[in-house]
Amino acid sequence: MRNPLSKLLTSVVLTGIILCLALILFNRWNPRGKHPDADYLSLLQEAYSAVTKHYVDKPDDKKMAKSMIDGMLASLDPHSAYLPPEPYKEMEVQMSGAFGGVGIELGTKDGRLTVIAPIDDTPAFRAGIQANDHIWKIDGTPTLNMNISAAVKRMRGEKGTPVTLTILRGDSSKPLVYNLIRDIIKIKSVKSRLLDQGYGFIRIAQFQERTGSEFKQALQELNAANGGHLKGLVIDLRYNPGGLLGSCIDVANCFIGDDIKNTLIVSTKGRLPESNHAFNATLGSKESRYPIVVLINGGSASASEIVAGALQDHKRAIIMGKQSFGKGSVQSIFPMRENAALKLTTARYYTPSGRSIQAKGIVPDIVVDSIKPVPAKGSVDGVFKENDLENRLAPEGGTEPLRKEAVPVQKAAPAPAPQKSVPVSPHTATRDVDPDKDYQLNRALELLRSLSLLKEQGFS
Repeated sequence: MRNPLSKLLTSVVLTGIILCLALILFNRWNPRGKHPDADYLSLLQEAYSAVTKHYVDKPDDKKMAKSMIDGMLASLDPHSAYLPPEPYKEMEVQMSGAFGGVGIELGTKDGRLTVIAPIDDTPAFRAGIQANDHIWKIDGTPTLNMNISAAVKRMRGEKGTPVTLTILRGDSSKPLVYNLIRDIIKIKSVKSRLLDQGYGFIRIAQFQERTGSEFKQALQELNAANGGHLKGLVIDLRYNPGGLLGSCIDVANCFIGDDIKNTLIVSTKGRLPESNHAFNATLGSKESRYPIVVLINGGSASASEIVAGALQDHKRAIIMGKQSFGKGSVQSIFPMRENAALKLTTARYYTPSGRSIQAKGIVPDIVVDSIKPVPAKGSVDGVFKENDLENRLAPEGGTEPLRKEAVPVQKAAPAPAPQKSVPVSPHTATRDVDPDKDYQLNRALELLRSLSLLKEQGFS
């Protein structure tokens, strides 16, 4: 998540990094004005000099400089990283929720590149491309042995540019050729529906730039479908990996701060004063105080935990499911030369009551297992948690949480939600909403009905 004052911090940190690297690489460190860490920097300088002088082949200075940055960040925490141009651009696309393309959720079926579904009102949808279509060629290039990432890269592009897809449909051997013109594809991070008359459901897949406005629109539509008043609401944050700080604040702001000034939603604290902020709810019109159940699990992280923690601390919602991931840190993005960027952990965040979630997570008010949990290989409780990551920030106060027997884990966090298919927009929510097939959702709906019944019977 981005710090509101990250521009100032960007200039300070970026200037320092560039200056240090320049001094090291070009041997301009001044021993007379000795820096407290000069001995360590001198060690790096000696190693660099030895490599450039004695290595069997002439080394690539640019590659070595980037490797030094990678090594420096690897010693910090799992969420700090150097982002080369392509991953940085993809991250920006995910956060904006919009990109140039044709509008296809893409996956593999029987080893073939397959259309999972065309996205409504996109070039692919309007052209008549259908679910289960096999994409045989992209601009004449066969997709045999082409992975999804490579296919996505070929189909994305600037609005107004052409792309040709050759499709095989069903058992027909006759190919269908679609000449498409790319457009801006906008992916909604929010999906909503009625579970039952009076009971609404909103699923947030990720906190993107438009999530706040999409969430408010969903609330308006659900209220309108129920005569202007909901009996209860389920907010599904399961497998939501987080996203933008401002968007999750917008969501929490819909429910708290209606009668008390300066109602805290979340605060951040870092080493530098400019990293310390308190984010309060705005006064004004809020949702009616109907009961709310927030569903979380081990894949709910960061911004999801901020929303769950705020609603839990203010007793505005019942948190149900499994303990969340435990990513209680703020990442700031610092653009660098050559369209790259530095993602750096700059602060920890705290719930309104002052709880740090780092490596602890949000503990549900009501713990509910799913009927068929899908264990992740190498994890402790079926899912990876922040506490399982190497070099993760210590919990507040340095007290280590209890852990089960050690299990080897990967250095990087896994994808938060196991999927058989990967859409062209990786953050598209495609999970079905069916209380009869979703035990946790069924329990949430039962609880809302019970609370509504108690209210009707006069219990407070």
